[in-house]
Amino acid sequence: MNARLLIPLFVLLLSGCPASGESTWVEVGGQRYQVEIADTDPERARGLMFRDAMDNGAGMLFIHEREEPQAYWMKNTKIPLDILYFDDERKLVAQRRNTPPCSAGDACPSYPSNAPARYVLELNAGEADRLKLQDGAELKLSESIPAAK
Repeated sequence: MNARLLIPLFVLLLSGCPASGESTWVEVGGQRYQVEIADTDPERARGLMFRDAMDNGAGMLFIHEREEPQAYWMKNTKIPLDILYFDDERKLVAQRRNTPPCSAGDACPSYPSNAPARYVLELNAGEADRLKLQDGAELKLSESIPAAK
């Protein structure tokens, strides 16, 4: 096989992209979002820091090892977000809508879930309002998203 063809294939394999035809998405409020997964401590800590924008129809899904109260902050986050907390059953248990960016480092406020959560979905600010999300809304996961352990 030609080396020029092997290099892009190798890069694709290393990137962790889903297999051909698969996509990584979640659905909430009847809307589907393409998501990045943050399921390790370093990925969860970095989150959406330092990004200037997030595409419409995109988000980041944080998956925690266990259901427990969560608290997120906007340290070094440049875009306003909706932070949506879901329990083990993937039911919406808390919402922090329109959380503002924060460049104050460790002085940034945290936004607690006030309820045990396993999954946290960050979307562009205004999405929860647009979808009229209510607590209890179900989060659906694509098959390419690993089930929480």
